[in-house]
Amino acid sequence: MRVLNIIQDSIVDGPGLRSTVFFAGCPHRCKGCHNPNSWNRRGGTEMEAADIFNILMANPFNDVTFSGGEPFYQNHHELLTLASELKRNGKNIWCYTGYKWEQLISCASSKAVCEYLDVIIDGPFIMEKRDLNLQFMGSSNQRLIAVSLSLAAQEPILFE
Repeated sequence: MRVLNIIQDSIVDGPGLRSTVFFAGCPHRCKGCHNPNSWNRRGGTEMEAADIFNILMANPFNDVTFSGGEPFYQNHHELLTLASELKRNGKNIWCYTGYKWEQLISCASSKAVCEYLDVIIDGPFIMEKRDLNLQFMGSSNQRLIAVSLSLAAQEPILFE
C-alpha cells in the first residue's frame, strides 16, 4: 500500500487519541481538498500491511483512522489484512472515503474491509457544502455511518 504519512495522537480524525494513516492516491480529486498532495497514486512510500500494523500498535492507547487520499484506492486484500489485524487487537477503526456507503457495500472486496471498520465518513468533499461546524466532516453531504448497525440493517445508519 502507498502511505504518505502516519500521524500519532490526532484529535481531529475521530473521537479520542487516534493514529491516522494517510494513504496515497485518490480518484475523487475534490475541489477544496485539504490534502491534494495525496492525490498522486505513486506518492508516499510503499508499505506492507504488517509494517503499518507494527507502527500503529507501537502506540497502544490510540485508536486508528484511515484517511488519504482514498483508503479504498489501495489493494483491498492488503487493506483487509490491516483492518482485520487491527480489529483483532482491539482497535476502534474509522475510515474517511470519497465513495458513498452504497458503492462500498456493492463491491465484495470493499464490503469485506467495511466489516472491520467501526465508522465510515462517506462521500466526497463538496466545497459548496463546506461546513466548519460539522464534527469530523468537511461538508454537509458527508455522513458518519455506524458500520455494524448499517450492515445488519442493510441500509446506512448514522453514527451518533
